Amino acid sequence: MGKQFLSHRSAMIGAMIVTLFLLLAISAPLITPYDYTERSPDLLTAPSAQHWFGTDEMGRDIFTRVIYGTRISLWVGFFAISGSILVGSLLGLIAGYYGGIRDTFISRLFDILLAFPSILLAISIVAMLGPGLNHALLAIAIINIPTFGRLMRARVISVKTEDYIAAARAIGMKDARIIMRHILPNSWTPILVQGTLGFATAVIEAAALGFLGLGAEPPAPEWGTMLSDARQYIQLAPWTMIFPGVAIMLTVLGFNLLGDGLRDIYDPKMKV
Repeated sequence: MGKQFLSHRSAMIGAMIVTLFLLLAISAPLITPYDYTERSPDLLTAPSAQHWFGTDEMGRDIFTRVIYGTRISLWVGFFAISGSILVGSLLGLIAGYYGGIRDTFISRLFDILLAFPSILLAISIVAMLGPGLNHALLAIAIINIPTFGRLMRARVISVKTEDYIAAARAIGMKDARIIMRHILPNSWTPILVQGTLGFATAVIEAAALGFLGLGAEPPAPEWGTMLSDARQYIQLAPWTMIFPGVAIMLTVLGFNLLGDGLRDIYDPKMKV
C-alpha cells in the first residue's frame, strides 16, 4: 500500500500540501516576524520586504496572521471531523449491526439532519449557542455526523453478511468481540477516506462561519474572519483578501487531493 501511495501523483501532491500547512502551524512562532495582534502605523501597506503579505486596516502583519490562522483552521478541522467520525460511526455501527427499531430511529435522525443545507444548519446551531470558535466547531461536527454515520451503516451491513461473521457467531463469540475483531477492522477504510475529504469541507465551513461573524472572535486570526474584515478594502488593498483566500484554497485542495488519492488506492474500482 505504501508503494501505491508513493506512486499516486495526486495523493503525493495532497500529502505535501497538507504537510506544508502542518509545518507552518507548528512552527508559527519561529517563522513569523510579529505578534498577530501587534499593530503598526503602516495601515493597508502593500506587500514589501518588511511585511511580506502587506498589512491590514489596523496595521497588523497579514503574513503573521495567515500563518497563525493555519493553526485555527487545522485545529477546527481536526476536532470537528474527529467528533463527527466518533459519533457518526458509533451510531452507524449500532444501526447497521443491530437493525430493527434502532436502525429506523437512527436512520430517520440522519435524514432529518440531511434535510437541511449543511451551512444553513451550522448557522442555525451557532445562532442558538452564540458566536464563538468552540460553538462553530460543535456546529461543524454535528452537520457532518450523518455523512459518517450512513457510510459506516452501509459498510457494517455489507460486512456482517460475510461467512466469517456467521462462523464467529456459530462458535459463540459475543457481539462486542465480533464488532471489535471483525466489523470495525473491515469498515474503517471508507471512514478514513471520507474523513480526509471531510477535513477540507470543515475548513470551508469554518471559514464561512467566520466570514459571517459566527466563528472565531477578534482578534483571532481566522481566515474567514480576515476575509470578512477585508471585503470593504478589496479595491483599495486587494492583498488583504487574496492571501487568506489563497490559504483556504490551498488547504482545501491539499486535503481533497489526498482524499481522492486514498480513495483510488483503497478502492481501485472508483478510479476513473
